[in-house]
Amino acid sequence: MNNLFFIIFMVFVVVMLTLDLTVFHKKDHVVTVKEAALQTAMWVALAMGFAVMLYFHAEWVHGRSVDDFATLAELNSYRHETAEQFLAGYFLEESLSIDNIFVMIMIFVSFGVKREYYHRVLFWGIFGAIVLRFIFIFALGALVTKFSWLLAVFGVILIYSGIKMFRPQSDEQIDTANHPVVRFASKHFPVSKESYGHDFFHKNDMGKVLLTPLFIVLLVIEFSDIIFAVDSIPAVFSVTTDPVIVYTSNIFAIMGLRSLFFLLSDIADRFWLLHYGLGALLCFIGLKMIGGELFHWHIDTLVSLLVILGILVVSVLLSILIKKTAK
Repeated sequence: MNNLFFIIFMVFVVVMLTLDLTVFHKKDHVVTVKEAALQTAMWVALAMGFAVMLYFHAEWVHGRSVDDFATLAELNSYRHETAEQFLAGYFLEESLSIDNIFVMIMIFVSFGVKREYYHRVLFWGIFGAIVLRFIFIFALGALVTKFSWLLAVFGVILIYSGIKMFRPQSDEQIDTANHPVVRFASKHFPVSKESYGHDFFHKNDMGKVLLTPLFIVLLVIEFSDIIFAVDSIPAVFSVTTDPVIVYTSNIFAIMGLRSLFFLLSDIADRFWLLHYGLGALLCFIGLKMIGGELFHWHIDTLVSLLVILGILVVSVLLSILIKKTAK
């Protein structure tokens, strides 16, 4: 890994987060569909721009030089494969993130969070996810490098998760009082029963700092992301075991997750077959990991990318063409 590149990349992430909080969303407001669409387009364009950079100069990411390659054909093959791995990881993570959007909608509705506070909670949720995924991805990368058989284990987990997604979806809300995060926070920290606007903390008349209900929602969002990452991150490792590519593709995907949330939140119910498509996607990735480790199957990165996009597109189109039957 090129340390200079990684520093530049993290500075870019911090700058974008700072602009988002201090310029684009300085005041609490309900994010419009138009605003969300523009921001989603921006994040997709940035991700595609990063892929183009890899296509022409992937050696920058790993601190390699042109002289490290015996021929120009070898250099170009390395560059193109790295770019394809990034794109496959990005679209895989973005696709699986859509399922996480359904969970976040349920969390906000169940806890009665005002729509103008959604972005603030999601912003800090994404910030926490960036830190947690850094630890998770590079730790998992080190383990997979040393114990490659773990890929087969993760493959089994992904197939199990994929099969579970074929079960009928429940429309029930979250039991906020008995949620494990709520019970843990209430037991170990002072929690206010009253909300105080968009504040995560409140100092009472006695000078004691209390956690507000909005901060509890943030904790639940973080908890759900950890559960989600257990499936999504190993899935990206099916495309590449390079932690840098896994991390950058993850970051671009989750940075755009907030705008994608606002873009899809009001129409999420229309894509009712997407959940099953994601289940099929997890099963495909799981089989790819098991086959690659135990039977030495090789599925080209470009083929994996086309399968990921194909399942996503077909699921969306079928959701539009086939109306959900009312229960």
